[in-house]
Formats: sequence, C-alpha cells, structure tokens
Amino acid sequence: MMKKINKSWGFALASLLVAVPALGACTDGPESNDEERRTLRIGMMYGSKESESYYRQQMTDMFEVDHGNIDIEFVYGIDYTDMQFATEEERKKQDIDPQAKFKELLTGDNPADVVMTDIVSMKKLSTENLLKPLDDYIKQDKMDLDDFLPAVIDTIKSQGNGQIYGLAPTFSSSALFYNKQLFADAKIAPPTDGMTWNEIFSLAQSLKSGKDKDAIYGFAFNNYGGGVSFYDVQASNGGASKMRIFDAAGEKMTVHTKAWADAWAKPIQLYKDKVIPHAEDVQASAAMASSDGSVAAYNPYQGNGFIGGKIAMTVGSYYMVNDLINYNKNVSRMKDAKAVDWDVVTAPQAEGGNSGGLYLGNLASINAKSANPDDAWAFIKHLNSEEVAKFKARSQGELSVRQKFIQPKDGATYRIEAFTNVKAYTDEVGEADQELFRERPNLNLISELGSYLFQEAADGKKTIDEALAEWDRKGNELLQKIKQNPKGDLSGELQTYRDAAQSGMKNLLRAAAGE
Repeated sequence: MMKKINKSWGFALASLLVAVPALGACTDGPESNDEERRTLRIGMMYGSKESESYYRQQMTDMFEVDHGNIDIEFVYGIDYTDMQFATEEERKKQDIDPQAKFKELLTGDNPADVVMTDIVSMKKLSTENLLKPLDDYIKQDKMDLDDFLPAVIDTIKSQGNGQIYGLAPTFSSSALFYNKQLFADAKIAPPTDGMTWNEIFSLAQSLKSGKDKDAIYGFAFNNYGGGVSFYDVQASNGGASKMRIFDAAGEKMTVHTKAWADAWAKPIQLYKDKVIPHAEDVQASAAMASSDGSVAAYNPYQGNGFIGGKIAMTVGSYYMVNDLINYNKNVSRMKDAKAVDWDVVTAPQAEGGNSGGLYLGNLASINAKSANPDDAWAFIKHLNSEEVAKFKARSQGELSVRQKFIQPKDGATYRIEAFTNVKAYTDEVGEADQELFRERPNLNLISELGSYLFQEAADGKKTIDEALAEWDRKGNELLQKIKQNPKGDLSGELQTYRDAAQSGMKNLLRAAAGE
C-alpha cells in the first residue's frame, strides 16, 4: 500500500518535470499594461533552484511575457538544495514529512498562490479546505469544458465532492498492448475493451506456445526483466485497492485468507507454466544469435520481449506508443528484425470494474489563503488554454486533456480511445492509511516482507498457503515492534529474507550467463 502512496507523490513530481510547454498567444488575466507589479508564488512538493530554470522554461516563461507585470516565484515543500550537503548523521536526525512541509507552503505567513499537485493530494487538500474551488472562475470566464476529456473532468469532480479544485493540461494513461500477428497465427480472437485481469490471464494461457528460442509467451508484466512480483499482483486483479494487508489500526495482519490466496494463485501459476516469461527467458532472447549464426547487432529495444515478437500482450503507458512507432520506422536498419503489428485495448480491469488506467499528476490549484487568487487563476487558465494544448499534444508520454488534440501519432493507426476510455485509479485502502504510514513509516517493512514471501511461493519454495501463513505470523510480530518503534531502524528484522533474495538473484544471473 505504501508503495502506491509514495508512487503517487513520485508520479506527481515526474509529471511536473514534463509539464506544459509555456507559450504565448494567451492574453487572459490582468492586462500586461497594468503598471502594478505583483508576484505569483507557485508551490511544489519537491524542487530546487538548480532545476528552476527548467520549470520556468516549461511552465511559466511565456506566461510572464504575456503578463509583464507579474513575477513568478517558485517555492518548495522539500528543497533538494537544503538536503544536498547534509551529512549522513544529519539526515538520520531529520524527520521530514513531505506532506506536512507542503502544507506549510499553503498556510504560512507568505503562502503560495498556485499549488501543483496530483489527484490524490488535491482531494486531501480540498477536504481540509486548503484549496479554492475553480467553478466560479470557470463560469465567469466562460471556459468551455465540453472539449475536455469527460473522464478527466469526471475524475476531478469525483475527487472534489462535485467541485473542480484543479485543472491539468495533460494526463497519463495505460492500455493493454497486443501483437495482432501472434493472435492471427494462433487463430485466437484478440482482446477487447473492458476485459478483466482474469480474462486476460486466461487469454494469455491460450497464446503460450513453443519453447526455448521458439517460445511465445502469453503475457508479461515487465517486457525487459520478465518474471512476476508481489507489486505486479498488487496492481492487478484488485490486489491492493480492495484487500487490506493489516487492519486500520495497524495492529493485526489480514492476509491469511482465501481472497489473498486467490489473488496470488493465477499469476503464480502462469509464471510456473511459463505463460509469463522468466527473467532468464527474456535475457536469453536478448542475446539470441542472428539466423546465420552470428551475434545479432545491438538495437535500442534489444531484450524487449513485446517488440521482439515473443510476448503476445503487455500493459504499457502511452510512452510505449513512441517506442513501437520508432522501432517500426527503423526496423530495416536492424538485422533480422521484424516490424510489430500491434494495437491496444483498455487496460485490464479489476473484478470491481476499476482499470486504474488514468492518472492526473500535474494539477494546478489555487491556495485558499492566496493573497493573489485572480493572478493564480490567470496562470491556471493559461496552462489549460487551447493555445497551449495545441503544442502540448506533441508530448511523448502524455495526452492532452482537450479531445480535439487527442490523435494517433505520426500517422500510425491504433485505437487511441483505449487510452481515453478509462477511469482514474482509486485506492480507498491506501488513502485511508496515509496518516498511519506517516506516523509509522516502518510499516513499509510489511509489504517488503510480503514481496519476499510471494517470490518464494512463485519459485516453488513454499506453497501459497505457507507463504501467506508466514507473512501473517511474522507480520504480526513486526506490527507490534513497529508500534513501539515506528521510525527507528528495524531493518535487521528482515535481514534473513533479504539475504535469501540476494542469493537467489545471484543464482539467477549465473544461470542466465550459462554458468
């Protein structure tokens, strides 16, 4: 669960680094001939002066050109510069809660005006009345939301109790990529929109064929590394979003159940049956010789099982579209390479109907305590204008929220709607436990323990029931120690598991190298 929470913050930062290309042509907000100079403070969770020039280039430079009387100032909850020269001892003594530091930007004596967040943070801040609704501004300026992707606006409203507390110019999305030729060769109907994880797993079984260099694998969580992990299963089949690892008080494990056993069973069986490739299978494919016996020339996608035509289906982000287009355009330059005939359908859904395919990580909101809310709105309106969207549609890894600019890239033909007919991922359990994890960061050890035991079950060293029983028993012991020592060093509690995992990895690398 904590992995998801951290992930959401991490995705928020990553999205900011590729945020809106700032452009001219927008003349919203106060007129630039207004002689009164004002400062607009933009608050971000993470950052530093070293990266500020990039933020300005991507987000604010042209806004300042159009609004010559407004100066932009970036402020950070966590300033990397402050941490850069800290000693190890100083770092250990620091007890930094990123969300608490971020809130200081909103509630301090000189609060930020604009707040850059992700969808999870926006929801939390709005429920604490720290953000200003944008609905009145949208109505006043007659901003037409009909051109915005309905899934995006619906997601924002659903997380804001019916109101709009932030707008994002782009969104990221995932879909299920499949190899059309492999399905045609097997005379099997390809996947369709709205399929569940269990349906995809069953379909993957029917695609498995051959062995060694002729092997075709039905599905892969990881195109390069192969294998299956605890976190892969958490992300599929409803794992972490619906089932608790421990109770809401953080005192008792809840994993030794049929529901958890069922969630593990299918992916582990697919892994054992090599419907899902093992790491050594992917590595062997990457090192495969050319048809004439010579070593194949290196290509940038060497070892990518889907691009190499060895994997029938995989879930990938929108950025994978760029890789496939680039590969097919240059396939004639790579010895023995074959073009990939591919398409996409919506990402697999959990049994409850949540595909988790849409993510909003660059939302701009107005601080409820802003001394300059009108300029803040002018900036947000600029970021989300049609003029900016026209250029943002060139993004390599994200899609414009404006429907008119959502088109397949470079003349390619694929179902772009697979990336848009999605809902945002919701993790009610993870969101509810955020405060508990902030108070007891050592709770991360519980998921780490689960990952080791899952791998032992996948490798056949334990049955699923044995692994879950041990997770339950050892986890209960850990929960009590974490309650007594929520932030101290408890790494020794898992040392035996870590040593075993490291030994297993060494054996895997030796096997892959043919030793």
